[in-house]
Parts: sequence; structure tokens; C-alpha cells
Amino acid sequence: MNVTPTDATLGAVVTEVNLANLTDDLWESIHANFLEYGVLIFPGQHLSEQAQGQFALRFGNAEKMHPQQPGPSVQLSNQKANGEMVDPEDQGYRLLKGNEGWHTDSTYMPLAAKAGMLAALVVPPENGETEFADMRAAWDELDDDTQKKLEGFSAYHSLYYSQSRDGFNHTTDHSYGLHVKGAPLRPIVKTHPETGRKSIYTGRHAYGIPGMSPQASETLLSDLLDNACQPPRTYKHTWCIGDIAVWDNRCVMHRARPYDTNQPRILRASRISGEPESELAPTFADHRASDFRPSSNNEFSLSS
Repeated sequence: MNVTPTDATLGAVVTEVNLANLTDDLWESIHANFLEYGVLIFPGQHLSEQAQGQFALRFGNAEKMHPQQPGPSVQLSNQKANGEMVDPEDQGYRLLKGNEGWHTDSTYMPLAAKAGMLAALVVPPENGETEFADMRAAWDELDDDTQKKLEGFSAYHSLYYSQSRDGFNHTTDHSYGLHVKGAPLRPIVKTHPETGRKSIYTGRHAYGIPGMSPQASETLLSDLLDNACQPPRTYKHTWCIGDIAVWDNRCVMHRARPYDTNQPRILRASRISGEPESELAPTFADHRASDFRPSSNNEFSLSS
């Protein structure tokens, strides 16, 4: 197995390995590099859905992102099954467009994701890349006073909020992210449960720092995100069919890049659920959920 780091502070390209036929020793090496680099790119793997699912489950339990999702993976596509392109008014299209903002997966769910994985099935002739940002290096770049200030802050996370900022208003349909479980409250600074490294943990879904005015909170979070996601802390991957990318959702943000939506772009996604000890957060009322029913203590458990 050959591991070549990128020119950024994160990411490595891994070749000379067959992900469909991994030995335990190779898996241990992959996992060690995953923790070190945050993002691993495996060119030309052309994994079947079953093989991708088996590889994803090496990292932990799979999240179920769609009610009809039979296995660990789901397709992210701007094309319908009959070949027609998705209408810009469709909810799925709006969610894909929202993904063009920097984000951390599943922070709007009570249990956030541990890792994400994408496989390129169909790619547009140009653009449509995926970009990754190193939140560990972003934290390291902050001065001591700013670090101490941020250590005391938390922020709520909501998919309703992030989509509305992009001009997309969604009603509650109990699908993934558009639920009535409330908005998780998560610390802005995260300590990685395996490496112990600290990182900035925000993204487009974060809002409403308790103790701050909405305007001051939005300014701080926006400035923090804009300053963090800059070179050399970013890596942009240009997809080729068959590529696999996997990233550590606990310390890496990502975003899709725009492309001509008249061209199909189909990626197969697997999302790995985090361990409750480090990724479960208390949730509180989100007024954007149309049929939200607060409990007596204004919190929701993972099973609600």
C-alpha cells in the first residue's frame, strides 16, 4: 500500500490496495492513516455497493439516511431513476445545493456522524469536486486568547437553519435532518476521542451561541468558518469514476463544489454513526420544526 500526502495540512492518496479484499493488517494501516491525515482518497476502486458497505462498516455502524435505504449506502444524485434531471424545486435538489456550504455531517442529529464516505459513480465533465478542510490545523492557528474564548462556547445545529440561510425553507417530513428531535447543542471546540487533538467544530448548520445575541453569534461563527477554511488547510478532490473518499467527520469539514446541474452527478454515500460517548448531544426546541412537541425537560433522548 502506497500513501502519498497532499500538499495541504490534511489528506493523502492511497494506491496499491484493493478495498474489496482487505486483510486485517491492511485495515489497521488504513485506519492509522485515516486518523493521521483526516481524509483518504482511493483512486480507481470501482467498488460494488456491497463492497463499499463492507468497507464502510470497518469504521463502525452505518447511519440510515433514507427510510428506503436497504444497506449502509445511499445515492446522492441530481438525476431521477427514469433519467430525468431533478427539478430545482424538489427538496432533494435543494439539499444537494445546500451541501455546497462548508459543513460537518449529521451535527443536526442527536448522534453526529463519525466518518463519511463517497464513491464516484457518474461525474460531470467539469467541476462538481468535493473540498475538505482541516479543522485541527485551523484550531492550531488560533492565538491563545481566542482558543480560551472559544473553549467556553457551544452552538445549536439545525438543518432547517442552514437551508433557510441559503433560501431553502423546508417543512417537517420526518426524513433525515428534517425531524422533530430538536436542535443539538454542541461545543465549538471538539477533542477527538481517539487522537486527543482539538479542532473547531462548527459548519453551516451551527447557530445561536447561548449568551450571545443572534447577530453577534452569527458574526463569530461566520468569521470563524471563513478564516478556518483557507489554504493550506483545504484540499479539493476532482472526481474520477471509481474513486472512493473517506474522511474523519470529527475533525474535517467538507463541501460540494458547483457544477452544471444539467449534467448528471451521482455519488454513493456511506455515513458512519459516531459513538454515543463522544458524538451524542442534548437537543432543544427548534421552532422551525412544524410539529415539534417539547418534552417536560425540553430535551430529547436518542430514541425519540
